[in-house]
Amino acid sequence: MAAGAVDVPLEYVRLGLRFDRLEAGFVDAYTGDPRVRAQVADEPAPTPHQLRDQARALLTELDVSGLPADRSAYLRGQLTGLECTARKFGGEPVGFVAEVAAYFQVDVGLADPATYAAAHAELDRLLPGSGTLSERYAVHRRREECPPDRLEVAVHALSSALRDRVRGQYGLPEVETVRYEVVTDKPWSGFNYYEGAYRSRVAINADLPHRLGQLPHLVAHEAYPGHHTEHCRKERGLVQRAARLEHTVFLVNTPECLMAEGLADLGVEAAIGEGWGPWAADVLGDLGLHFDGELAERIAAAAAPLNRVRQDAAILLHDRGADPDEVIAHLQRWGLVSHDRAVQQLRFLTDPLWRAYISTYVEGYDLLSSWLAARPAEQSVADRFLRLLDEPLTPAVVTAELAAA
Repeated sequence: MAAGAVDVPLEYVRLGLRFDRLEAGFVDAYTGDPRVRAQVADEPAPTPHQLRDQARALLTELDVSGLPADRSAYLRGQLTGLECTARKFGGEPVGFVAEVAAYFQVDVGLADPATYAAAHAELDRLLPGSGTLSERYAVHRRREECPPDRLEVAVHALSSALRDRVRGQYGLPEVETVRYEVVTDKPWSGFNYYEGAYRSRVAINADLPHRLGQLPHLVAHEAYPGHHTEHCRKERGLVQRAARLEHTVFLVNTPECLMAEGLADLGVEAAIGEGWGPWAADVLGDLGLHFDGELAERIAAAAAPLNRVRQDAAILLHDRGADPDEVIAHLQRWGLVSHDRAVQQLRFLTDPLWRAYISTYVEGYDLLSSWLAARPAEQSVADRFLRLLDEPLTPAVVTAELAAA
């Protein structure tokens, strides 16, 4: 680095840590030098306008930084997200669609209700019987619910089985560990807290019912081969071996979040693939927890398009002037959820920090599953997925690769 030049990766890390002083939880994980965090903690409290200006200054510095193209592209996306967050913290009104574009490099809009109607028709075929589809779907979900007192043992069994497969397919540091805990009063079903040194704490929200057919996705998403696996491999590769300081901090509402959530939602497909339902039924059956794995897999595939209903709800609420009751009705009608579940989803969509985050799941899964399917004929799913675990890819880069395929 030339004398007097700005160390953009280091200043980006410091900037990210400053955001956490305005909004606790904005730093999802930090594994860097504790002295840097202590220095930031000792600074005068920042203002949103200062953070905005610092993000803009670093974006300018990127143009003359001399960093490799992939590092520069990654940092540009991250800093663009931070600049938008700083403007929001400062009180500037930012629409939902514009916010998602700035944070996650994707353009979103309302889905075609015909897509939801087709999903409903397939679910109707898979769930015969009397009553409305919503009622029958609710009965199926209740039938699959994991007894609360067996939730922890079920999670540990699936985690152990997935860990064995991921170690063989993708490799993990020998010393990596995941610790699970059950929590309440959270707007999410599960959360990975990466602590560094290949350790994660995964919290499971007991306020929500957990279905046996859904637990494999939850564990794969949070641990193997999802968030924990990605953090471990990037800490070992990008941080320790490549000395890319920018990957010591993971920040909310930035492009890396869309990549991470899309990757994690592909976890079961990447670790098990077709037949994951019967596989999970065998694992849990050994504990005396029984469900129809084949049916669970078919219903999950049929219901997948309904994930987009939650993003529709956010657009209606924040950009189209719908009131909360209208949004709850939309979630119930098309998402086939109960009133209580719709209220819980609305809580997430109205959280000031998390409202745009729903798009990381919706758009992240769609983008990365399309990219995974578009791999060259000679490339395996594992080889393609390994790029997500190891490389600093961005939504813009993946979109460009898809367009060129």
